[in-house]
Order: sequence, then C-alpha cells, then structure tokens
Amino acid sequence: MRKIYTLIFVLVATLGWAQNKNLNKAKELFEAMRYKEAAVMYNTHLENHSEPTAALLKNAADANFYVQDSKHALKWYERLYALKGEQLSEVEFLRYQQSLRGTENYAKADELVKIHLRQKGQSKQIDAFNAQRKYNDSLSKTASLYTIKNLAINSSKSDFGAAFYADKVIYASSKDTTQVNSKLYSWNQQPFLSLYAADRNAADGSLFREQHVFPEIRSAFHEATVAFSPDYKTIYYTTNTTNAKHKPLKDNKGFTNLQIIKGSVENGKIVKTQKIAINNIDYSVGHPAVSPDGKWLFFVSDMPGGYGETDIYVAEIKADGDVQNPVNLGANINTVGRDMFPFFVGDRLFFASEGHYGFGGLDIYMAMDLGKLNFGTAKNLGSPINSNADDFGFIMDSKLAYGYFSSNRIGGQGDDDIYSFTKAPDVCLEIISGVVTTAKSGLPLEGAIIKAYDEFDDYIGTVQSDAQGKYAITVPCGSKVRIEASKANHSTEQQMVPLTAKHGKETPNINFALVNYADLIKIEDKQEKIDINPIFFDFDKADITPQGSIELDRVIYAMTKFPNLKIKIESHTDSRGKDAYNLRLSDARAKSTQQYIISKGIDSSRILSAIGYGETRLRNKCKNGVKCTEEEHFANRRSDFIIIEK
Repeated sequence: MRKIYTLIFVLVATLGWAQNKNLNKAKELFEAMRYKEAAVMYNTHLENHSEPTAALLKNAADANFYVQDSKHALKWYERLYALKGEQLSEVEFLRYQQSLRGTENYAKADELVKIHLRQKGQSKQIDAFNAQRKYNDSLSKTASLYTIKNLAINSSKSDFGAAFYADKVIYASSKDTTQVNSKLYSWNQQPFLSLYAADRNAADGSLFREQHVFPEIRSAFHEATVAFSPDYKTIYYTTNTTNAKHKPLKDNKGFTNLQIIKGSVENGKIVKTQKIAINNIDYSVGHPAVSPDGKWLFFVSDMPGGYGETDIYVAEIKADGDVQNPVNLGANINTVGRDMFPFFVGDRLFFASEGHYGFGGLDIYMAMDLGKLNFGTAKNLGSPINSNADDFGFIMDSKLAYGYFSSNRIGGQGDDDIYSFTKAPDVCLEIISGVVTTAKSGLPLEGAIIKAYDEFDDYIGTVQSDAQGKYAITVPCGSKVRIEASKANHSTEQQMVPLTAKHGKETPNINFALVNYADLIKIEDKQEKIDINPIFFDFDKADITPQGSIELDRVIYAMTKFPNLKIKIESHTDSRGKDAYNLRLSDARAKSTQQYIISKGIDSSRILSAIGYGETRLRNKCKNGVKCTEEEHFANRRSDFIIIEK
C-alpha cells in the first residue's frame, strides 16, 4: 500500500466525495493526493481521448501506480514513454519498469533497463544490474530457507509494520474507523493508522488477543512504525508533524510531513514524549529502527541531498539520548526510488526498496555490515518473502530463526497483511570473485570457464566471465577451495583460495591471466611450431648455452601451459662443412635439446622424437658449392619444435 509507506510521507486534508467527472476535477484530486479517485477519473478520460499530453499521461500513470493498479499504470507509462522516450525522468522510468514487473512482464522490464542503461552509459549501474540479476536468477535454482504464513489477525484494511515488544508484537492498522475520528486518509480512503499490540504464539508465530495500545499518544492522524531500545524502556514512533496543540504543521508546499517522536515507556504507558533533533518541518523523518546495542537509530527521510525519493539514514544515539549527525547509508543501499523500512539485527540490515533489481513493487533486501555500518551489496531475499506486489516491514529475531513482514500480494485478507515466517539455518555460502585476462595483452577475457572444487577436490560449480572479464562464484564455507579458470585454445590456470567460513563474505581479486595458444605458436611449412628465437650453440659443440636455455624455457613454458602438447624436435645446419659431420652434430644437438626439456620436468613421452637432419633440409638455395650470404646460411641453422598433438 504505497499510500501509507510514503505516509506516510505526507498528510493531506480529506476532501469531499463529489464526483465531478472532468479533467480539471481529476487534476484537482491528484494534486490533493486523492489518488484512488483521481485514477478512476483519469482512466475514464484516457480511454476516450487518443492524444493526451505528457503531463496528463504522467498524472494518470502515477495515480494508478500509487494505488497499485499496475495494469493501468503500465498502460499510461507505455504511452508516456512513446511520447518522451529517453526523456523520461529517472523516477518515471523506474515506475514504468516497476509496472512491468508488477504485471510479471519481467523479460520486457529487463530489456527496457538494458536499453536505458546503455543509452545513459552508466557502467556502475550496469554492473549492479548484472550482479543483482544473476543473484536473483540463482535464487530460483535453490530451495528457499523461508516458510511464510498469512495471519488470522489481519483485517480487510491495512495491517503492517510489525515490531517486537518483549513477548508481544506491535503493528499499525487502519481497521478501527471510530476510535478517534471518522475521517478517512484521502490517499486510499481508509481510516488513519493506529497502533495495536498482540501476543505471539511461539509455537506457530500466530498473533492473538490484539488490542489498542498506548492510547495516550493517539491522535487524529497516523501513528505507525515503532522501534524500541533493547531494554524496551524507550520507544521511537512515526507520526505527522504537529504543533503543541496537535494541529498539523505544513511545509512550504502545503504538506504535513512525518516526524519521529521519542518517549519513555513506564508501566505500559508512553510518557515524556519529545521530538528528536533530526526532525524538520520541510521534510519527512520516519520508519525508525534501533540497533541491537541501542547506539544507532536507522530511519527513512526525503531530506535534500539523497539518492532518490526516500533514503535510509543512520544517526548516533548519544549517551544522553539525543539523536544527532544523520548519515546517508550510500549507493549500495539507496536508489533513485523509495528505500525504506530498515531493520538491523546482528550484522545484517534488512530493508525494502523499489530501486534495486527485484520482482516488482517494494522488495525486501539484506546487506551485510562490513564494519562500522559500512554495508555491502544489497541481496534480494527471493520468493516466498518477495512477490510482484509490495513486500516490506521485515523484522527478525536475534537468532535469525523467525519473524514477520508485510505485503499486499494477491491472496491476502485485505490491503496490506502481516505474514509470519520461519527460516531454516543458513547454508553457509561465500563468494569468490575476480577478473580473467589474456596473459599477453592484459585485456579482459569473456567466456572463460571458472570452476570451483572443495578441499577434497569434489566439484562445486561453474560460472563464466562476463564481457569485462569479471566473475563471481558462490561456494560453501570451508577451509579452502581450488578455483580453475580455462577457455578453449587458452591455458588452464588455478589457485588455492583460503575461505573465511563466514556467510556472505566475499573474497575478491582472485584473478587469472590465461595464455592464448595462438600467442605461442607460428605456422611455418604448413606446420604448427612453438615460436622461439634461434638457438645458438658453441662451435663444434652440442651443449646448451645460456642463450639456448632461455629459448628452450619458452618451449617448456608452452608445454607446461598446454599439458596435452606433444612435439617432435628437428635440428638443422647450413651446408658448410662435411655432410656427415653436419648430420652427426645436428643430431647431437637435437638429443641435447630433448634432454634439457626432460630435465625441467616435461615427461619424455611428450617428445615423440629428436632428430638431427644436418644439411638435408635446407630452406633456400644455399647447398654445397653455392655462394650465399651469412644471413642466407643463418636461415638454415635452426631447431624446430613441431606440434604433433595438442
């Protein structure tokens, strides 16, 4: 129910129910944020008008988007895209592709994102898109650790935003229409939110014996999304910005924003309430979450300077209880869209986002704390936690075994519903990543095959390097793994990688440089030969010289990098000297060359022959009696390493 999350980022006065079906009235309703009524009027108007303006299409699409009518929202965003193309704003584009996901048209949404990112030239966003898409694809190939259940406590209206309160669960609901006033929230025509508490059945996670809670803070507006200090003596809750007489305070645009109120809990009542210092009349601050040590307050705000519509921040809770110095959690968490509902437990931040790659609407993500509240890559929790609808408000116990979340997916009892879940223990998984390049050029190598083997040399899995040569492979936690990189007509390289035995940890920079077979050979006399410089011997000798060893080491390198190579060695002389002498000397040099290679660890079976041919296979005219230059004679003095098998 977007109308409440974003609340939940504004409050508007309830307007009358007059049904004046004309475009001016639709615009009036839209500007008053009566989106449910505005959407109906826009839909009716657009069905009968074939040439609307971009502004009209935007309002119609947004109105439907806000009330979760993905079908109509998609229809108008598609027409808006046809008019504006890549001139769509980032938010408009996000809502367009989210509407595609909301109707489960994932393939088209992905193609749209690819086109958009390619035209914008956003390499970092492309990398993030590829990584998150691959991760989401991997989720579908493994059984989920989560089992969910819709709760009987849900009403036909909006119930969401659970929080642990000792052995109870507190949540927000609009189920009661009469307790404070009879007004309806204009966005969705439902009653304003109030707080409820329910007992938790530890056996099955169900909630029962619900009742209104904390009546002393109830107002004529929203109260929702609460958080407690670890000792449950301090509460933080979200409400609308009001003055001392509980009258709404409006910003310069005429909206009443959200604020976080802090209070003390004494004998089951909230006393000594006060506004926290980071509240501001000009923007919203809400959705509080307290770290398990009680030292940090996470919250959501649309304050200036963020990444998108709403961002997640963290602020320090001082020893005296003051909340100061808010810090944006950065681009790993926040996006151009709405990022909200943070919850921090252990070393994991859970939050809802519509800007990361997901299944549609708000999805729930987890990011690991890498130290000092510096969070890693956001990872989608997958199905059944996430759906093509809005999924948010995730909380979890300290042992990571059970919890609750909210969703407005099909099959619920009302608008937003609260779901319980249990989670099987983590399958401890780590990530190994790096880049594969070509050894000679250092350029990225696409399509390299990366395989992982455990400490018993049992096969784990395979991935391929992408166009940038990058790869990331998920392996079970353990002591070490062997990573092997290969590609057709390239060498196979491997590394032993020690593991951290910590779930979600990434070991980066395990890089490989593969040797291209073509870089080591030459084609000569219609034969493949290992490409080396001429080998020089001392006069009348077959001993390997220092210069000769350098060149032969290149042969050894090629045979080491390509262990299936088998060769034959041929040594030749020029025509000067007696024929028989040249034949004996070249054969001795061939045999000496063979023994050198074997002495360096190359199996003798891989050298099929080593024969000297003397001057019987000259490459030019320089036979006995023919006058030739030194360079022409030099061309005949050679050793060839001819490839027989590869």
